[in-house]
Amino acid sequence: MENAGVFTVKGKSEHNVFIPSDSYTCSIKAICVLPDGKVLVADSNNQKVKLLNQQYQVVSHCGVTAGPWDMCVITPSVVAVSVDHGIQFITVNKTQLVPARKVQLEHDCKGIAHHQMDLFITSSKALYKYSLSGDLVNLVCTLYEDVSGPYTVDKCAVSPTGYRLYITSFLQHKLLTLARDGTLLATYTDPALRGPTGLHVTPAGQVLVCGEWSNTVLQVGWEGKSKLATLATQKDGMRWPESVCYSSTTSSIIVGQNGDNILVFRVE
Repeated sequence: MENAGVFTVKGKSEHNVFIPSDSYTCSIKAICVLPDGKVLVADSNNQKVKLLNQQYQVVSHCGVTAGPWDMCVITPSVVAVSVDHGIQFITVNKTQLVPARKVQLEHDCKGIAHHQMDLFITSSKALYKYSLSGDLVNLVCTLYEDVSGPYTVDKCAVSPTGYRLYITSFLQHKLLTLARDGTLLATYTDPALRGPTGLHVTPAGQVLVCGEWSNTVLQVGWEGKSKLATLATQKDGMRWPESVCYSSTTSSIIVGQNGDNILVFRVE
């Protein structure tokens, strides 16, 4: 089974990721952790990707052409960032971020996730599967579509085995679980999950989702049908959470917000 343990929060710290060259309050739409433990945050308001050190201080940054929406790890030193109608690849070279190639797509790029050379990309109304081959990004198929309103398909994540896909439906306040072929397996709603945005699946298959309007971070069962834990709320200082990521290096859950501070929860 793809279920690992339920997280318990053991401590919290807060870290400011605003840098002098920023013109606006930060909006951390995405976070990813490289295998060596390096943390990257995508700041939409300032159109930057920032590299953090082990103390969660910004040590390097690079600009992107529009506000980044999401980000995923491709290789131990390359990440892919969804920007407007394309994907910006960025190479992490020790403590420097170096922009690599940019690929234009035919649709808006919102959520992005990666699994074994497959890229899953959302357009805010559909989930597409692409294949990565060298410098090429090729459309394979449309896995899921909902044109009933705006932001029906926001962020996406994929289970470690690739058997399940998860998507947040922001204005419908839903977390959807799909089979690998796009079949809808489960729909999860919860009064504690309003405006679901940030979404992350840990290497052990634990599903984390944050409610931007409810100021919550929840752990949901891998089947996408039940809440296992409420990991953080407004009482913990949560304000408009937009992104969440687990670091196995530090056993922490990192939450990005619509604001200058990220929250780091030490978990067991």
